[in-house]
Amino acid sequence: MKNNKLEKKETKVSLNFIEQIIEKDIKEGKNESRVHTRFPPEPNGYLHIGHAKSICLNFGLANKYNGKCNLRFDDTNPEKEDVEYVKSIEEDVRWLGFTWNDKTYFASDYFDKLYDLAVLLIKKDKAYVCELSQEQMREYRGIPTKAGKESPYKNRSIEENLDLFERMKAGEFEEGTHMLRAKIDMSSPNMHLRDPIIYRIKNATHHRTGDKWKIYPMYDFTHGQSDYFEKITHSLCTLEFQVHRPLYNWLTKNLFETEYKPEQTEFARFNLSYTVMSKRKLLELVENKSVSSWDDPRMPTISGLRRRGYTPESIRNFSDTIGVAKRENLIDVALLEHCIREDLNKKAQRVMGVLNPLKVIITNYPDNESEELDAINNPEDASMGKRKVPFSKELYIEKNDFMENPPRKFFRLGLGREVRLRYAYFVKCNDVVKDVNGNITEIHCTYDPASKGGKSPDGRKVKGTLHWVSAKHALNADVRLYDRLFNDPAPDNKKDGSNFKDYFNTNSLEVLENCKLEPFLKDAAIENKFQFERLGYFCLDKDSNENKMVFNRTVTLRDSWAKKNK
Repeated sequence: MKNNKLEKKETKVSLNFIEQIIEKDIKEGKNESRVHTRFPPEPNGYLHIGHAKSICLNFGLANKYNGKCNLRFDDTNPEKEDVEYVKSIEEDVRWLGFTWNDKTYFASDYFDKLYDLAVLLIKKDKAYVCELSQEQMREYRGIPTKAGKESPYKNRSIEENLDLFERMKAGEFEEGTHMLRAKIDMSSPNMHLRDPIIYRIKNATHHRTGDKWKIYPMYDFTHGQSDYFEKITHSLCTLEFQVHRPLYNWLTKNLFETEYKPEQTEFARFNLSYTVMSKRKLLELVENKSVSSWDDPRMPTISGLRRRGYTPESIRNFSDTIGVAKRENLIDVALLEHCIREDLNKKAQRVMGVLNPLKVIITNYPDNESEELDAINNPEDASMGKRKVPFSKELYIEKNDFMENPPRKFFRLGLGREVRLRYAYFVKCNDVVKDVNGNITEIHCTYDPASKGGKSPDGRKVKGTLHWVSAKHALNADVRLYDRLFNDPAPDNKKDGSNFKDYFNTNSLEVLENCKLEPFLKDAAIENKFQFERLGYFCLDKDSNENKMVFNRTVTLRDSWAKKNK
């Protein structure tokens, strides 16, 4: 009995620090023991794998504790935001397997309320209109170890501030000439408390409110108040917002008198090796044509990973595996690749494809005849059954599966050698045909009819098994092979002053044309995923059409990169 108890204790999954906070709050009855989180992206770009971690965390916690999670767009900067990004973010969240509550929320839903709260701060003499220039603001703000200077406009009367703020709203002033600042403490060591800007003038059309507003709230002012309006209980942010928390608390304390107050908790974001995790930098890659688009399969964006062939399950598993930390860390991309291999190994249909074809002619096979052989769809899942694979006199194999004069430990096909063709027959190479430059253009083999199904008729053994495609039935396709987006595992924030783009891998994409695939793939749909036997996992790309199929390699069968860099 004791051993059983001990065994159960050892297998219990420990809680991360955020779960510990939530369970303590529930136990103490805080916020009526509710759990209500939110995911608040700014619609100024496509989401990446770091955002996927936040999505999985916020929605996952809400699901675990029978709570709610809001999808709320922080659309307070109209110059950089677009409806395209809104739609892409909604699609990404749904694709990852999560749904939100009754509606999609926007910070712009609260622009009227936020304006009223700003007026309330002015009336409480806790905010003022300032006219310092950006250069003067930097000078007056000071440095963390030295107090800043008070703005000469700080002691304006409440009436004057109300009038000026109303005129800012009416569009009477030029952008950058007036701003509303909170009255806090210009001597605080926390720079975010040195009379931060909470409203600024922006002469830009908003994607939802049009030209109604000439002033827009800052993120720090919007964030906590939106949480309050939505009754958020656990406002989870990445670690860089830790220094913003005192301002978050100051604003909610001075604006709301209710016992309920939302609370901010920070967790560490992660960096993924061989890429960058900044929407601004990813946008640079798109704009300078280093990549084709936000959903280029080399990109760490959710849409890029999806197009490459990643599954929602693999990304959720990756998120669970890396856990929730209090310190930033660099996660090896090999872990992400491991997660997709594990997932696709269980569910991907096996097929045969030849990427670098070399023609094989079986000289003793009847002319103009073909047959269908049984092939296993997935050895990991017997319920997926079998399929028929056509076999004929002329086949294709991979060029690197043949050597005219192979070394002793080369266990593939060579002159005078015998190998097994997957699901088919034993074949032996007898001759090669070369062009005028000495390049091998085709090889001639004989097959053993008694070895059908790849089984030895007399107990003889062959060490090599090759994949192949019948030339007569082959589908033509282009296949895109992807490598790391950058040549350096940490291309960002180099201390030597170099730019992240200096490490861009110009060989990160290789396109193979006229690859040969078995005919089973003719009915494949966009985003269908397959294992090309011996070659890796592949996904049918949206660039495919009735005239040409295009496949993206999701990942190799093994972590060849890690092996290469040991």
